[in-house]
Amino acid sequence: MYENTFPTKRFQRTFEFLQKHIDTEELILDLGVSNPFSEILVAQGYAVQNTEGEDLDDDISLVKQFDGAVVTAFEIFEHLVNPYGVLKAIPCDKLLVSVPLKLWFSSAYRNPTDIRDQHYHEFEDWQLDYVLNKAGWEIKDSIKFTNPTKKLGLRPILRHFTDRYYLVYCERSKI
Repeated sequence: MYENTFPTKRFQRTFEFLQKHIDTEELILDLGVSNPFSEILVAQGYAVQNTEGEDLDDDISLVKQFDGAVVTAFEIFEHLVNPYGVLKAIPCDKLLVSVPLKLWFSSAYRNPTDIRDQHYHEFEDWQLDYVLNKAGWEIKDSIKFTNPTKKLGLRPILRHFTDRYYLVYCERSKI
């Protein structure tokens, strides 16, 4: 299929999961600026529009105005103080979300030189499920997967066995 054409295992797993739930005819709003994964989606025949780098905690106007079928949020919600506000504002009925999972052996990512480039949340699966459900989304499918590295050390060894990413497909609740 697409073996060995992705730069990372995470991209390959994410693409296979998205392909399972989303048709190429469905317009996608990918939260976040254009990135290597959104470029992969376009190369594979998906129509993708990205947000423009606005702070989604403060400005969700582009999200509210979206007139397509699907919103994707791949490793975005951990950077927001309030992902709930964005989740409530999404106007379409399909959503794919991935987040890094909280690891017991590693603290949350922090960049002291760029306040927007840090993780305010590293979720446990139940926490993401809760905020999705509270915002009106019904989880239809999900997977967790590891992200091993080739570095040496205890943490890199643990990453071979510990799930690092949680990927969820949701539909707007009909209730």
